[in-house]
Amino acid sequence: MTLNSHDAEVRGVNDGDLVYVRTNRGQVRMRAFVTEDMMAGTIDANMGGGGPVGPKAWQECNINELTDLQRYDPISGFPVYKALLCDVVKVPECVEAVRMDSGEHSPRAQILQQGVPDNTARIYLDHNATTPIAVEVYDEMAKVMKKHFGNPSSIYKEGKDAHAIIEASRRKVAQLLNCTAKRIVFTSGGSESNNLVLKGAAFSNRNGKNHIITSTIEHPAILATCEWLRGCGFEVTLLPVDKNGLIDPDDLLKAITGKTCLVSIMSANNEIGTIQPLAKLAAIAKERGVLFHTDAVQAAGKIQVDVEALGVDFLSLSAHKDTWAERNGCALRAKGLLPRSTHTRRQTRARYARRHRKRGGDSRVRQVGRACSHESSRDGKDHRNA
Repeated sequence: MTLNSHDAEVRGVNDGDLVYVRTNRGQVRMRAFVTEDMMAGTIDANMGGGGPVGPKAWQECNINELTDLQRYDPISGFPVYKALLCDVVKVPECVEAVRMDSGEHSPRAQILQQGVPDNTARIYLDHNATTPIAVEVYDEMAKVMKKHFGNPSSIYKEGKDAHAIIEASRRKVAQLLNCTAKRIVFTSGGSESNNLVLKGAAFSNRNGKNHIITSTIEHPAILATCEWLRGCGFEVTLLPVDKNGLIDPDDLLKAITGKTCLVSIMSANNEIGTIQPLAKLAAIAKERGVLFHTDAVQAAGKIQVDVEALGVDFLSLSAHKDTWAERNGCALRAKGLLPRSTHTRRQTRARYARRHRKRGGDSRVRQVGRACSHESSRDGKDHRNA
C-alpha cells in the first residue's frame, strides 16, 4: 500500500514496514511504500491476494475483505469497490523493513535498479494479463475501419458488406475451435462470455436443477458470477485442487447430483498455468447428462483447443489475451441451446438477436481483428510460445 510521507511519520511507519490497513470490517497486513507523491490523508491499497494458491502471505492479503461484498453490479455480478475510510497502523512485531519501490519511473527507481541505463530494452512477458496487438491484426482492423464502415444490420450494400465480414470472422473463429460457425456468439470479452453461459445455463435449467459445480481457482468472472447465482437460490460446489492446481476427476464425479445443471472448469489457470484434464472432466459430466463449460481465455492461441475432442458444451474466449484489443471476446454455445441472460431488443432482426447478445449494432472491426488474431495463432505466426 502507498502512504504519504507525513502520514507515515505521524504513525511511525518507515518505507518497507509491515502495516495493518484497518476498516470497521477488519484489517489486512501489507507492506508500506512511503512517498511524497501520495496525497496526504489518503492511501492506495487497491491490490491484494486472497487466492487459494501462492504463498501464505499472498493468500491472507485480500484487500477486498475490507469492502462491502454485498454491493455488486447486478449485471456482471462483480463487487463494486469504492473509496473507504480506513487507518494504517504499523505491525508491532515488524522487525525488518523490505526495500521496495512503486514500479514507476523515477530517480529512486533508477538507484534501486543499480544504475541500469534508461535506454535498456524491456521484454514484455505478462501475456496472461494482456497482449500487444499483432501487426497483421492492426492492419486488418485499419482496413475494415477505413473501407467497411457500414452498419451490419442495414439492408443496403455497405451494411451487407459489413455483415459479410462479421460472418467470415465467425467462420475463422469456428475453424480455430473445430466447430460450426453457428455456435459462435460474439461478446465484449471473457467476463461477458462467462456471465452469459453461467447465468443463461442456470436459469434455463431452473426446473428442478439448481446446482452448479466449479473449482476454487477459477477466474473472478466465474467465482463472482457463481456467488451471485448462489444469492438467487442456486447451490454452488467448489472443487479443490492439488498442489499442482489440478482437479481430481473423482471429486467431480462425487460432486454431481441429480440437481446439477452445469459444470464450469477453466482450461488453463491464469496465475500458475495449470492445464486441466478437460476431456476427462467433460466426459464425466456428459455421462451424467450435465452441461459442461470451460473458460478457455488463457488457453486459446497458446495450446490447441478442439471442442470436439474436448467434448465441451460451452467455451469462453477473450481476444486481448491473443494479440488483439480489449473489450472483445466470444462464447461457444451448446448445440441447439442458446443461454439468454443478456437481452437484446424484442425479437426483431432475428438473426442478430440469435447471434449477437449486446444491444445495438455489432462491431465488424472487433470481430475481424479477433478472427485475424486467432487465425495467426492457428497458422503458427504467433511467436509468444517460441
